[in-house]
Parts: sequence; structure tokens; C-alpha cells
Amino acid sequence: MRQNSLNKIWWLLVMALGVGGPVFGQSSEPVAQVEPSAKPIEIEVYRSATCGCCGKWMAHLVDNQFKVNEHVVDDLQELKKRYGVPSELASCHTAIVNGYVVEGHVPAQDIFKLLKTKPKVAGITVPGMPVGTPGMEMGDQKDSYQVMSFDNKNPPQVFSQY
Repeated sequence: MRQNSLNKIWWLLVMALGVGGPVFGQSSEPVAQVEPSAKPIEIEVYRSATCGCCGKWMAHLVDNQFKVNEHVVDDLQELKKRYGVPSELASCHTAIVNGYVVEGHVPAQDIFKLLKTKPKVAGITVPGMPVGTPGMEMGDQKDSYQVMSFDNKNPPQVFSQY
């Protein structure tokens, strides 16, 4: 059984029981229920040639019905600057999906939430490389972390919390 099928079964169980949130390691904020579309969502992922965890994050996206277009670039910092990623919110790879920036090891469910809710932000990010985020799995070890939204007009805001 694919991981995606397990995720759908888990969500059905959670919704049927009326439970969820931090007990299950999900966002403490209400998460918009977003079903992946039947057609894969295209996402452009930019990474350096030396990044090892980026491949694991891209595999997470593919497992969650994204069509990943990978781009290995020489100057990732210039790309981050062009797309307005604040240096304090940067991570190891940058992606673009439907006009939004997705920086770092953002879980697929947060990208779906971003695409469904369409907030007026430049994008979302998981700053740094927290252990336990998609692509940064290390056994049972998991750091708590936040997915932050950002734009060039307002301070970053918490988008989701784990």
C-alpha cells in the first residue's frame, strides 16, 4: 500500500473520530482539508548539486502527487534573492508552485493548504533544516518546528506548527 493511501486512511479515521491536532503531531492551527487533485501539481525545485536531502524532499512531493521539475543551479543564493526569500528564513532548496515560493523542507500538506487558501504572501518556508521534516528524517527523532509565511510588506507569520 502506498504511503499516500495510508495518509488518506489516517485522515478519514481522524475526521471520523473528530480528533486531530497536536496529539497526532499535526499543526496546532486548524489545517484546511485539502485533497490532492487527480492531476499532479507541477512544482519547480531549485537546488545545489551538493545537496543530499533535497532528493528526499522531492520524493516526499512525488509521493503526494506533485510533478517535480528539478533544476540544479550554481548560485542558489541569487535565486533566493530574486524570489524575495529573507536570509533568516532560508534553507537548502527553493521551489516555485503556482506563483508561490516554497523554501526548505515544507510538508506537502502545507503546500496543499497554501494552494487552497491562496493567502496574499510571497511564500512559505521551514527555516533551516529541522530533524523530522520531510527529507530530514532521522529515525524517531523529531524537532518541533514552524512553517512560516512571508512577503516583503509584513513580518513573517506562523502558517503551521509541528
